[in-house]
Amino acid sequence: MASVSDIFTLPVAQVWPWMFDWVWSVFSAPFGTGTVSSVLGERERQITPLDNLLAGSAWDLWDSFETCAPRTSQALADFWARRPCGKAILILDALSLREVPWLLEQAQVRGFHIHAARATASELPADTTSFAKALGFAQRSALANHGGKSAQFSNVLTETSGLPFTDCKILIPPHPDLIFWHHWPDDRIHKLAEDGGGFRTLAKESEQHLSADDFWAFVAVLATGRRLVITADHGYANVGLFPDVTDKDQTLALKEVFKSGRSAPADDATAAALGHWVPPLTCRLTTQHGDWHLVLGRKKWKSQGGYPTLAHSGLSLLEVAVPWIEISQPSML
Repeated sequence: MASVSDIFTLPVAQVWPWMFDWVWSVFSAPFGTGTVSSVLGERERQITPLDNLLAGSAWDLWDSFETCAPRTSQALADFWARRPCGKAILILDALSLREVPWLLEQAQVRGFHIHAARATASELPADTTSFAKALGFAQRSALANHGGKSAQFSNVLTETSGLPFTDCKILIPPHPDLIFWHHWPDDRIHKLAEDGGGFRTLAKESEQHLSADDFWAFVAVLATGRRLVITADHGYANVGLFPDVTDKDQTLALKEVFKSGRSAPADDATAAALGHWVPPLTCRLTTQHGDWHLVLGRKKWKSQGGYPTLAHSGLSLLEVAVPWIEISQPSML
């Protein structure tokens, strides 16, 4: 395995795939002994040097993210094209790499065959609407009641819901090709974002959900007669671990442009407000989803009401890297 510093010697086309493979290797390992929150804390510490490098001397690598990172939206389009019939996609909104060990362990225990398991990349900014548009839908809500239409996903029936997983089973139609976008865990992330112990609560709830019969019964219905991909639109940052920006002028600029968020539409006025600090606080990128200022790396700042402890849409690895797990029931090998 290459070291973090080797990203300066790798061809740019190989840098992002290498980083995603490395971060996957850190977070997909079984939890083993110790509390889940302590294991996840140690894994975050392992990737912090790479996050800091991407926010410091290697920040310009973000310019190549859209063209070189293994994007989830493209991987899903490729999956759809190569499977003539009998396929499904389950998007768990804001599922991160932290939750992968439960998915892999339970899939094996429950007799599913795992065809592929890796990390893929969100859109920029790492949010729900950008991902929906990348799939050819106007927004997530467009998938409700089988209403989603996309040129990339022919013959598809779609659904989106935040109902408990056991109640979602009745929303799955007897159709060979499905996309189901569930609102968990994003709905919980937003509710827990102001809670100082929100991450520990989310980790405990994630273990309960992803180890429960209700979730896997829902997955089993989706996978009946279909090859199933479980993935996400974006991940999330445990911002409670991030250090505060302490420079007064920098803090004022970040509050002015981002409030308590991690992305903002870019224009000349916001660019002037953010200044030209070295290393930069943010990265301005013209993406497929518009011109954006995105917060670089592991930064937060004091803001009215307090900066949320859980957030997404900035440029840190666990915001932009998501699971890709392709499974089937034994009869569908």
